[in-house]
Amino acid sequence: QVQLVGSGGGLVQPGGSLRLSCAASGTIFSINAMGWYRRAPGKQRELVATVSSGGSTNYADSVKGRFTISRDNAKNTVYLQMNSLKAEDTAVYYCYCNAMYTVRSPEYTSWDQGTQVTVSS
Repeated sequence: QVQLVGSGGGLVQPGGSLRLSCAASGTIFSINAMGWYRRAPGKQRELVATVSSGGSTNYADSVKGRFTISRDNAKNTVYLQMNSLKAEDTAVYYCYCNAMYTVRSPEYTSWDQGTQVTVSS
C-alpha cells in the first residue's frame, strides 16, 4: 500500500503564489508518474500537471506558463509551484502517483486526501 500526504494549500489573493507538496510512503518498489488533478465546484475533474519518473512534464493548457511541477525521487515527493494564481484556479487539488509495490506487482494509482486552494481577494 502507498499513502500520499499532500500539503501547502490555502487562501491566496489573485496574482499570488502557492506551493503544493505531496509525499508518498509505504511499500514502494518504484513510482512512475506523479501529479495533480483538481476539481472546482460544479465542474469535472481536470488534470493539472504530471511528471514522469524521468522528469518529463505535462500541463493543462490553462496552467501552462504559471505552474511548474517537479519531483524529488529520493524523497518520493512531488511539488507543484503555482504562480500568478487566478480565481478560476480555486479548487480541491488531488495528488496521485502510479506505483509498483514489488518488482512483480502491477501498477496501482494512489490518491491523497485533497488540498483546498482558494484564490480570492
